[in-house]
Amino acid sequence: MNNDKIIEIFERQKKYFAEGKTLNVAERKLRLTALREAVEKNVDRIAEALKADLGKSPSESYMCETGLSLSEITYQIKHIKKFAKRQRVTTPMAQWIAKSYRYPSPYGTVLIMSPWNYPILLSLDPVAEAVAAGNTVILKPSAYSPASSAVLRKIISEALPEEVVAVVEGGREENKILLDLDFDYIFFTGSKTVGRQVYEKAASRLTPVTLELGGKSPCIVDATANIPLAARRIVFGKYLNCGQTCVAPDYILCHTSVKDRFIEEIKKQIVAQYGANPLENENYGRIVSKKHFDRVAGLIDAKKVVFGGQCDEEGLRIAPTVMDGVTPDDKVMGEEIFGPIMPILTYDNLDEVIKAVNGGESPLAAYYFSTDKKSIEKFLAETRFGGGCINDVIIHLATSYMPFGGFGESGLGSYHGKTGFDTFTHYKSIVDKKNITDLPMRYQPYNKFYDFLIRMFVR
Repeated sequence: MNNDKIIEIFERQKKYFAEGKTLNVAERKLRLTALREAVEKNVDRIAEALKADLGKSPSESYMCETGLSLSEITYQIKHIKKFAKRQRVTTPMAQWIAKSYRYPSPYGTVLIMSPWNYPILLSLDPVAEAVAAGNTVILKPSAYSPASSAVLRKIISEALPEEVVAVVEGGREENKILLDLDFDYIFFTGSKTVGRQVYEKAASRLTPVTLELGGKSPCIVDATANIPLAARRIVFGKYLNCGQTCVAPDYILCHTSVKDRFIEEIKKQIVAQYGANPLENENYGRIVSKKHFDRVAGLIDAKKVVFGGQCDEEGLRIAPTVMDGVTPDDKVMGEEIFGPIMPILTYDNLDEVIKAVNGGESPLAAYYFSTDKKSIEKFLAETRFGGGCINDVIIHLATSYMPFGGFGESGLGSYHGKTGFDTFTHYKSIVDKKNITDLPMRYQPYNKFYDFLIRMFVR
């Protein structure tokens, strides 16, 4: 899309918002209902697009993208009337007689930049929340998932006028044009490198942002864990979408006493879930591009591979791979993997784990497999990370009832459900003072009696 067209869409959305056409809550609900219907109508097209971009199976596409998107849209439809109401709060005695409330207002015209790994879910979720909050939206999907970008454009154009939500396809040039525009809010999901660039651009205009980034999310398996069940759940979360999941367990910290048993169960589970030759499994995905394939394949140390390691360069596929004897100095530990490689490190006591996790950049997620309640509580209390699970992986993001977001280097802000509505909403703090009476002690000239009254009310 050329520069002039992008600017035209932006200005039309600004004008549409300025005219107050997004403020009617009933109208917002109708918009979301139309969006839901368009998604439901295009379930098969979404599956085809995700297969073309990432090799996802129809089952995985619905479970991890379409179904979760519909769930979030439905949640916003169900709760929008309540969310959009002013919220009464307590009024201090010193402000008697008055009532106080928080008045929700949309930011205006919002830019949402979504990634390629879950291109449908990570586009439609924030779009639904931004529309529910009363904003207009320009959605910029990733250039790495062109089929998904095209189906998003089809769905959104069927459901919503361009003045409300518009899709801008393209790559870096379009990103640059968009980031030079004066948006009222920017929501970005993607890599830390690009996230920093977005943050810098936003800072130049003092534009508020949400940044959903990533990081090396640890998965701890202690001596008391249910090893077979832990292995089953970890294999699911690690190799889902060929490892290209921002909250996938990046590496395993396994207690020394159960490491060998854990590895054997991991091997069994890979075969059970993906077959003896995963590269022949049509439901096992692929790496998104040759660039990313080369990077991920380059992290495999053949000397430390205990399972998998096969690569299909032509098909951009890497088999589920397990590496043992890994140390913090290995190449695979130097960056977020974002691929189907499971490095296994060991530890002897929980303090080592806490020190290791807190010693690096704060991860987006962390997972702890244990039946020891004291150890679980210690881990939760003393480590820094965005969110996570006890005795499972990745499912903490699949809910509208909890916020999802990073911490420190892994992100800024959060969304989903009510928190998502709040993310795209500015709350005006309002005191509505009555004219019945006017307390005199705040006005000059001051005297001792007024000082006494002030000390009675304000303390």
